[in-house]
Amino acid sequence: MRAQRGTGVAPIRAVIAHHFTIDFEEYFQVSAFESRVPRSAWEHFESRIGGQVARLLELLSRHEARATFFVLGWLAERQADLVRTIARAGHEIASHGWDHARVTQQTPLQFRNSVRRTKDLLEEISGAPVLGFRAPNFSIVPGREWALDVLIEEGYQYDSSLFPVQRPGYGYPHGLPDPHWLERPAGRLAEIPPSTLRWYGLRLPAAGGAYFRLFPPSVVRAALRQCERRGVPGTFYIHPWELDPAQPRLDVAWLTRLRHYSGLRRTTRRLEGLLAEFRFTAVRDTVTLLREKAAAAALW
Repeated sequence: MRAQRGTGVAPIRAVIAHHFTIDFEEYFQVSAFESRVPRSAWEHFESRIGGQVARLLELLSRHEARATFFVLGWLAERQADLVRTIARAGHEIASHGWDHARVTQQTPLQFRNSVRRTKDLLEEISGAPVLGFRAPNFSIVPGREWALDVLIEEGYQYDSSLFPVQRPGYGYPHGLPDPHWLERPAGRLAEIPPSTLRWYGLRLPAAGGAYFRLFPPSVVRAALRQCERRGVPGTFYIHPWELDPAQPRLDVAWLTRLRHYSGLRRTTRRLEGLLAEFRFTAVRDTVTLLREKAAAAALW
């Protein structure tokens, strides 16, 4: 089952501003650590996100870039002042769900409670509407499209969860690679997929995260340039802990350790280069433009 009839969008603007997005979560909350770090133990871990976000905010400010922070409700409840600081700096606050539970691990009712509770809290803290959602681990996968209807019913205007790749653990391989509208039984939702790179007939993940740390930085740059040639914004993502090589090391399997801890010392340097080369803005700016274009088209 597919999420859509997806309808593509016309080029957004002459000079493309891509999306810089941050999954606002602590180093111990990543999905790969679930078997070693139960949610009941989160309170006992050192919080390091304040310093990590301060470095991100400084980088963004210096390069005059705006970003979207997809914030966990559990963390916002404990870091409300930090969320307010992000919002006051002009960045968008969006939802990452309450406790980083994958959609594939939740019933529709549990998911609804998570996205509703998180949206309500973030709007109370930031004083602004929460328009967007990103599923932990991009876990709206084929067969879980009901989550898109729940988002529409709960007042969300866009989703950024359908990663149009095929890989173990996540992926929406038949999804469209560019921003588009999803026509669902519950209504209409903008989909802002993470960026991919078209290479010899393959579509490769090239949106950020471990792909940014472990692969040559030219991979992400090439994906964003492909988006520019198509006249649409690309979507890049990073986690605050990826700027923190001094974070505590957890005892996890070697492959998880390799994927999580490799390349941390070069993340900041690579971000500097990316921010210097490309323009970045928040996802809400693109969604606003899409809605304006749709409204104008309806008048003709």
